Amino acid sequence: MQDDLIARAKTWLTEDPDPDTRTELAKLIEQGNHAELEARFTGTLQFGTAGLRGELGAGPMRMNRTVVIRAAAGLAAYLNAKNHHGGLVVIGYDARHKSQDFARDTAAVMTGAGLRAALLPHPLPTPVLAYAIRHLGAVAGVEVTASHNPPRDNGYKVYLGDGSQIVPPADAEIAAEIAAITSLNDVPRPDTGWETLDDSVLNAYLARTDAVLAQDSPRTARTVYTAMHGVGKDTLLAAFDRAGFPEPVLVEEQADPDPDFPTVAFPNPEEPGAMDLAFAKARETTPDLIIANDPDADRCAVAVKDQENWRMLRGDEVGALLAAHLVTRGAHGTFAESIVSSSLLGRIAEKAGLPYEETLTGFKWIARVDGLRYGYEEALGYCVDPEGVRDKDGITAALLITELASVLKEQNRTLLDLLDDLAVEHGLHATDQLSVRVEDLSVIAAAMHRLREQPPTQLAGLTITKAEDLTQGTEKLPPTDGLRYTLDGARVIVRPSGTEPKLKCYLEVVVPVETHADLPTAHTTATDLLTAIKRDLSTAAGI
Repeated sequence: MQDDLIARAKTWLTEDPDPDTRTELAKLIEQGNHAELEARFTGTLQFGTAGLRGELGAGPMRMNRTVVIRAAAGLAAYLNAKNHHGGLVVIGYDARHKSQDFARDTAAVMTGAGLRAALLPHPLPTPVLAYAIRHLGAVAGVEVTASHNPPRDNGYKVYLGDGSQIVPPADAEIAAEIAAITSLNDVPRPDTGWETLDDSVLNAYLARTDAVLAQDSPRTARTVYTAMHGVGKDTLLAAFDRAGFPEPVLVEEQADPDPDFPTVAFPNPEEPGAMDLAFAKARETTPDLIIANDPDADRCAVAVKDQENWRMLRGDEVGALLAAHLVTRGAHGTFAESIVSSSLLGRIAEKAGLPYEETLTGFKWIARVDGLRYGYEEALGYCVDPEGVRDKDGITAALLITELASVLKEQNRTLLDLLDDLAVEHGLHATDQLSVRVEDLSVIAAAMHRLREQPPTQLAGLTITKAEDLTQGTEKLPPTDGLRYTLDGARVIVRPSGTEPKLKCYLEVVVPVETHADLPTAHTTATDLLTAIKRDLSTAAGI
């Protein structure tokens, strides 16, 4: 067994085009480090609807140039099989370790396969790539990014010509083409032949952001901004300048791209501590709101001053605020969200007489809703201009929430005041998440198995009126690995994360509110219920 492991590692070594991972692997072979070799050579990173994502390093279970070249060759074969020979593939990348190498390898593979390849000019936000696909009439797009994962990770997202991320069966068909590649030596990779675009595509994206704002809206709200060591700063500043907002005050320590993300444990605005520097800057400069992007700037976080302290708004709160703002502006079209997001959006759409759709988790589904005008997901993802970008976009979401803050500022009101109004109008929809990060993925499988075999009958003293195993699919949803519990005045969804080693439980309680005076009591009731649901769910899942 160990001889076979060493043989596979040596074969890999002969094909590896990257001197860094070759050195790393040669050392592991020389040391006879069987545990590490086994971790890297037992299986392969699986290509799915989220593309690829994993830790950087040598071997088929890591992100590296060999794995990326194979993925690119599989995608190229898929596109050629779909009669896209000679079509354009546009490639973007973030500022993580190896991102530019992976992007260049992809361009070489596409060129070698008879497709045309165009690289974005430098590291740019993911929504610029999503925009460029349709703007340039491409047949596909690739974004090299691991979004808000830890520094040691990288990833590879694939879009088709409609500008949306892939959904089944495309993922399985591409995966089959990847699996059919026997040797890297069979993949032509010329040194030239692709195009590196200039900034005209970025300028076109920025021009498109005009469509997000109302023509004569106030542009007075002052912001503190953090790019979280990612690629958002220059694009966001250009968009804010173009719109005529006051220039955002930067969190300087996190303003420029840094693949090591030195000031945060995880470069995700939702993670504890990630926003501390932004809060400190806000205490110093007293803005109207804080805006944060994740490292590839497809997500947007918002924080506001709540009495004396600054606090992050939940993704569901921002989702509802943007929806209410669009309704006030007279928006037409379908409002959509994923099943793990707050049901408040459905209430807002219903009251406005607008169509409403629920989808599976992920913008690959939300972006495909017919007649979409606005879509959001609780994980800080908002699609506010589906005609421009059919994906979440942290730049345009930042523009729209800052416009709303400006409108409210003119009325001597805040985002929190509008949230209170929505609670009185529709009931207080309070959401929370129980999220468990694991080293061993079998812990997640065991928790899901336990919930299926011994399903809870009540949580926080509330009877579960309906329990659904989403692997069976529903009338409106295709099958997915998840469980949904409907309770009297609450809802719980449990699912494994598609991009990280996490089990995620999404909780929502709805507390009726008669008047603004009842809000403090309603908030206390909601908090107590969410705490109790978390406790009981943890026990039921054994986590």
